[in-house]
Amino acid sequence: MKIEQSTLLQDTEIYVQDFFEKHISNKYAFHNLQHTKNVVNAVKEISAQYDDITEEEQIMLQLAAWFHDMGYDEGPKDHETRSVEYATNFLKKHKVPSTEIEEITGCIMATKFPQSPKNYLQEILADADLSHLGKDIYWDRCGKVRQEMALVSEVIMDEQEWLDFEIDFLKKHAYHSEAAQRLYKKCKLKHIKQLVKQKARLNPKSLQPDEVAILAKKKVKKKKVKKKKLQTHKNEIKQLRLGRGVETMFRTTYRTHVNLSSIADNKANIMLSINAIIISITVSSLVPRFDTNQKLILPTCILLLVCLTAIVFATLSTMPKITEGKVTRKDIEQKRSNLLFFGNFYNMKIDDFHWGITEMIKDDDFLYSSMTRDLYYLGIVLAKKYRYLRTCYRIFMYGLIFAVLAFAISFAIL
Repeated sequence: MKIEQSTLLQDTEIYVQDFFEKHISNKYAFHNLQHTKNVVNAVKEISAQYDDITEEEQIMLQLAAWFHDMGYDEGPKDHETRSVEYATNFLKKHKVPSTEIEEITGCIMATKFPQSPKNYLQEILADADLSHLGKDIYWDRCGKVRQEMALVSEVIMDEQEWLDFEIDFLKKHAYHSEAAQRLYKKCKLKHIKQLVKQKARLNPKSLQPDEVAILAKKKVKKKKVKKKKLQTHKNEIKQLRLGRGVETMFRTTYRTHVNLSSIADNKANIMLSINAIIISITVSSLVPRFDTNQKLILPTCILLLVCLTAIVFATLSTMPKITEGKVTRKDIEQKRSNLLFFGNFYNMKIDDFHWGITEMIKDDDFLYSSMTRDLYYLGIVLAKKYRYLRTCYRIFMYGLIFAVLAFAISFAIL
């Protein structure tokens, strides 16, 4: 019995999309509906490379692609088995023959690690499931994998550990079908080399012998490069630089703000120390002589007033501001919160804070907007610090000059 394409694929797509929206948690940043759609498209790409694949086989592959990750509703463990159950129940209701159902479920199980496909249809789906390794979307998708590992398994790796993990995974992986090798292998090797370069920049001593060999390979000159392909390559490089440039910008700006804040505090401490010393010397040396030498009274009072005023402004520049320290879930949902500053969350419950951080990690726009907002308010605080410091230094400089002139005039006249 032949599978009907027109309605079954449409019904399957609607069913799977609805299932993901209702049952798959948002913490699965990689194994989400977008990944499923990518696998469906990859199945079509690989199948198009073969002239002998029938229309019925293409439909079976697409159905298997739609169902292959539905088992993530109960977590990653044995998700393929649950996906097979969901696919079987759905396909039986649509009266798909048992032989076709068996072929479809076999393809789904072929995506289980370590992959061990037993026929060419299973090879195609297994390769489609990891087609992103050899596509331009690799950098986005591998970032989603890292994000999902942190959210689901609480596996948090530093940059060195993550690079080792990705390089090892890509080196051990191999596409099963000849079509996938033609389509994706070359780009996957390029990604391995880019990862090794990042690792070399981070820690050259950590490179393995085979990784050193990868970097040592000379580039093969191409005689001709199509203009469109060259432009695409330039755009890819531009996007990669833009991503690293944004991270570097935030990192550098944060470091600059922290350094400027530290400098402001040091300047305030200098003014506090100097003026405190002047006041202590003045009070102990000059004030007791007021009875015998009245010409010291006015200039001494001026000096003390100058030092006290300078101390006030120096203290104001270092005085911390107490905030409410609580952000509501509504603020987080509307992306109006900044959980990167302790003053906004120190009164929150740990569960609410953890949920808020998770939401921020999952949403790049929310994360970058929070960092932008944090930088803005750091700038406001710095501006306030330096205004007080500027006033403090002006009072100290001009006040000290005025006090010395007062002493000179007092002694000259009186």
